[in-house]
Amino acid sequence: MQLSDMNKEELKSWLEDVKAQYSDFRSQGLCLNMSRGNPCKEQLELSVDMLNVFNDGDFSSENGIDVRNYGMLDGIPEAKKLFSDMIGASEDEVIIFGNSSLNAMFWAVQTAFNKGILGGKPWSELDKVKFLCPVPGYDRHFKITEFFGVEMINIPMTPTGPDMDMIEKLVADDDSIKGIWCVPQYSNPDGISYSDETVKRFAALKPAAKDFRIFWDNAYCIHHLTDKPKLILNILDEAKKCGNENIVYMFASTSKVTFPGAGVAVMAASRENIDELKKYLGISIISYDKMNQLRHVKFFGTFENMCEHMKKHRDIIKPKFDLVCEMLEKEIAPLGIGEWTVPQGGYFISFNALEGCAKKIVKLCADAGVTLTGAGATFPYGKDPEDKNIRLAPTYPSLEDLAKAMQLFVICVKIASAEKLLAE
Repeated sequence: MQLSDMNKEELKSWLEDVKAQYSDFRSQGLCLNMSRGNPCKEQLELSVDMLNVFNDGDFSSENGIDVRNYGMLDGIPEAKKLFSDMIGASEDEVIIFGNSSLNAMFWAVQTAFNKGILGGKPWSELDKVKFLCPVPGYDRHFKITEFFGVEMINIPMTPTGPDMDMIEKLVADDDSIKGIWCVPQYSNPDGISYSDETVKRFAALKPAAKDFRIFWDNAYCIHHLTDKPKLILNILDEAKKCGNENIVYMFASTSKVTFPGAGVAVMAASRENIDELKKYLGISIISYDKMNQLRHVKFFGTFENMCEHMKKHRDIIKPKFDLVCEMLEKEIAPLGIGEWTVPQGGYFISFNALEGCAKKIVKLCADAGVTLTGAGATFPYGKDPEDKNIRLAPTYPSLEDLAKAMQLFVICVKIASAEKLLAE
């Protein structure tokens, strides 16, 4: 029976039973964390042999440079080959950064504010700078634009990607809109992969602002949970077909492939964009960690081997995603008090509670010892206008701990939902 079909007396009695279960959990003294998309220890162990690749004493890049020394601002040749294959660009269209693609994105926005883009006025000199933000979305993207005082505009997500009708109209009419955040493959947190039509419409955008850029964060481009993933189109290739290749900045990294604190990040864009960005980058750094670049190349060898490595990750984390979805299907679906995504890859499950319940659910979980991503985090300024979206991150806990956390989560969803219905 759905909760909304119960009369008040039935609902009050049912709620008392659920609250008793909650009290039992509070007495257990749990301390579990599902707040971020962190790899678990077993995933980190998959790459430990990478730390031994220099036992052969060979620190030379294929171009003869000793990677322990200065030089090669945009990356060693073999790293550019490996990561250009990963991100989908040619080797002269990529810059190999340090361990963080988020840092590369921050730097790209910062550079636009300080120097402008391809001859345009620096964004810091403009009266207003706006960004489009598909929601729910990645909180750290929104923190970057909030840091720079950018006005953020919510764009609803659909099953095929962001609302392109809305995007096309906004960017065509307003030259103060300078960019959009995108996670095109297994979006954070919905797990949506953009359709071919969506990618083509992005590539063909005709913004009023010549310095408009799509920040295409393909963080989960090889993080599949299925043997037969649907891959998205390459937006840079599609933009070139439209004579629009300068419109996109692409980003990826090995943060959840090898070590989150010691991976390799890559940015790709048109040659014109890359040439200008390298000019500015060379002022702040002589080169990033080339030893780490070569370490990754020695460990993987080829992009195909990297993809094989990701199957080992899938074997570890897929049972966790299955557990979460099975428990929601069993405990929440019959009651009609929530909806969620069943992603085919990525790191998150997006749960939508009844309107006005997300903050309460997160607090109830925290009070009983389970930390979730803060309610509202998946929206700009941390404000979910409907207070219903919660990002679930199942990868870090053990299966046993995840089962406990999810048992508590569904109890908290039930309590918040019943109390909402009783108050109406």
